[in-house]
Amino acid sequence: MSQPKVCITTLEFPPDVGGVGESVQRISQMLTESGYEVHVAVFRSKQRFAKDGLRRRASCDTTTQNNVFVHRIHSAIRDGEGMIYDFYSDVYFYLKKLHKQYQFDLLHAFFLNETGYVTTLLSKEENIPVINSVRGSDLHKHIFNPKVHPQAVWILENSAWSTFVSKDLLKRGIAIAPSIKDKSSAFLNSIKPINFSNLEKPALLNELSGVIVGSTGRFRDKKGMEYLMEACAKVSQKIDLTLLLVGDFVDKERVYWEQEIKASGIGDRLKVTGIVSRQEVLAYLPHFDIFAIPSLHDGCPNALLEAMLAGNAIVGSNVDAIGEILADGTAGLMVEPANSEDLAKAIETLAIDPELRQKLGAESIKKVLTELSPDVERANWLAVYQKAMGNVSTTENTGINLVAV
Repeated sequence: MSQPKVCITTLEFPPDVGGVGESVQRISQMLTESGYEVHVAVFRSKQRFAKDGLRRRASCDTTTQNNVFVHRIHSAIRDGEGMIYDFYSDVYFYLKKLHKQYQFDLLHAFFLNETGYVTTLLSKEENIPVINSVRGSDLHKHIFNPKVHPQAVWILENSAWSTFVSKDLLKRGIAIAPSIKDKSSAFLNSIKPINFSNLEKPALLNELSGVIVGSTGRFRDKKGMEYLMEACAKVSQKIDLTLLLVGDFVDKERVYWEQEIKASGIGDRLKVTGIVSRQEVLAYLPHFDIFAIPSLHDGCPNALLEAMLAGNAIVGSNVDAIGEILADGTAGLMVEPANSEDLAKAIETLAIDPELRQKLGAESIKKVLTELSPDVERANWLAVYQKAMGNVSTTENTGINLVAV
């Protein structure tokens, strides 16, 4: 049999910055190594707006990256407003054109919003199985938009299979679309090992003192940073401590975060690097004493897995995959979300006990290298693809039987 052809649709793909793009790239490589011909179609609605008077026709640019065909679809800009239905119409036109050219055997959409609808519509019109993968905000945040809810339900109900990166997300998916119970599954992201010894020591470390509590990413509404700042301000009254945020607050929320920083009382105990490269983010991790991820909801964040690889003792909130990973207490301490008191107690516990930090850090490495290894995720994805395609044969038999939760 010829190579099965799959088209993955996504909002981002490297060199675009973002966790979804990193996941799609990782999964694309897993699939190509397992005998699939992989195509990735990349499009995002915010690109429909005119900048500096720019006008353009719709287009699709195709390149190859590590044996993956990457198709970047750009909607037309004919005026400055960029209507959303014009964007979707252009994207659908090029998705259908790609299918006519390559004859895909399977479609796979990452994120229900933007990608899920057009991909599932093509699936139904062309009688191609489709997988929809829920990543986090699509069911934790966007689902509360009344216009999005019915569309999300239709997408899930018309999927050959649906995947989720946490049991919490799967539970919500089944709640809004009960018919997916027997054609859905939840499993965690994975991460490849990282050699931290080759990374240069960041210069900002010379400005830090005491126990370093760190967090990484783009800090926005769901990340719970206001509770972390409040907790660290409280602990710093007893212990020499620095809160280091590697990344920056999103621009549209900056006024809110400036207000929260002032209200927290953390003062110069807070250091924010601003946006830095991924390599520099990784370089900071081995120098953290505690990695804090107090998210209100967060799917299965790559930032957590990177911190575990670096041997950090983790303090994380009991939400989504963070709670699943920390539930047994071996890799870190789990706290309730939006609870500064809980967070302060956990941080203080680790701050005064370096032996506990070392023990938890060692267990973090062990857990991420075994339970969250690429081999585990790869076996899960291959099983999902076989389920969605009616057990079509590939070059490898996974021997995995997925259990719908």
